[in-house]
Amino acid sequence: QAFDSKRLQMAGDPLPVAEQVAALPAPYLGSLFSASENGVLCYHEPAARMAQLAWYDRSGKRLALLGEPGGYTNPALSPDEKRLAVDRCDPQTNRRDIWVFDLARGTSTRLTFDPAEDVNSVWSPDGSRIAFSSERKGYRDIYQKPASGAGGDELVLESKANKSLEDWSRDGRYMIFTAPQPATGVDVWVLPVSPGAERKLAPLLQDPAAQDQAQISPDGRWIAYRSTESGRPEVYVQAFPPSGGKWQVSTAGGTEPRWRGDGKELFYVAGTKLMAVEVKASGSSFEAGAPKALFEARLVPDLRRNRFVVTADGKRFLVRTEAGDTSSPITVVVNWPAALKR
Repeated sequence: QAFDSKRLQMAGDPLPVAEQVAALPAPYLGSLFSASENGVLCYHEPAARMAQLAWYDRSGKRLALLGEPGGYTNPALSPDEKRLAVDRCDPQTNRRDIWVFDLARGTSTRLTFDPAEDVNSVWSPDGSRIAFSSERKGYRDIYQKPASGAGGDELVLESKANKSLEDWSRDGRYMIFTAPQPATGVDVWVLPVSPGAERKLAPLLQDPAAQDQAQISPDGRWIAYRSTESGRPEVYVQAFPPSGGKWQVSTAGGTEPRWRGDGKELFYVAGTKLMAVEVKASGSSFEAGAPKALFEARLVPDLRRNRFVVTADGKRFLVRTEAGDTSSPITVVVNWPAALKR
């Protein structure tokens, strides 16, 4: 779009220069392009991220595959570990919906059908409902739906912010989500969802650094999350709700924390390795042991909420591994301003 340098304002109508430009997933902001001063433009096209869902044990031995390769993101294991909810991208529309796998049979059924993106599913503590984020009103709002697929989608929270759902506490009282904030970057928020409770938002983690990928411990007393406050992503733990104490769990970078079912171990990703660290909580104090690498994981290299889930006993991991060509082409356009004069 033309810019009037005398009036310091935009002029005329915007004209397309490039289409199908890749963008970072919410809650991150930005598209992957760059323009030079001499008329050269380069941009990433969206990658066809084909993933294979695969089960591994703690040693990295592959136990089984789940389903065919596809555009899967953000898997979520049901409380009884018999089902898996996962985003699945339609290659024709490049939009994601929630699908549910029956893990015993290996079959899958589609749960959401809205043309907008439906992503980031989390299970209710009793496994009867699935909550998710959807862009059907222009922003990522929070919805829920019976996990059986019977019944409509219920709007849980609507606001003019992109809300990426992270977790649902085991006692069913709270949902937590991330949302970008102009002053503090990406923050974590808590929403009461108990029957009869006032759905009044409250900030949970606020800091100039980005904070996301938050997970509430099984006993509901702690929250693990990723933060960039040190200059690189690391995994931290605070009390839930925060009371001032904060403990760094990872030691050489870390993302995507997940709790073991008894809360005595945390798992996370460091580079391409799946890590484990024993943790101990007593009263208001928290202690983390030395992180140990479990195995090298061929993870799909993208910025998502999570690329793996772990069973409650900490012995098996369902991982989003790379499948096929996941390269993202870079297109270079020379003298792009000339196209605007046609």
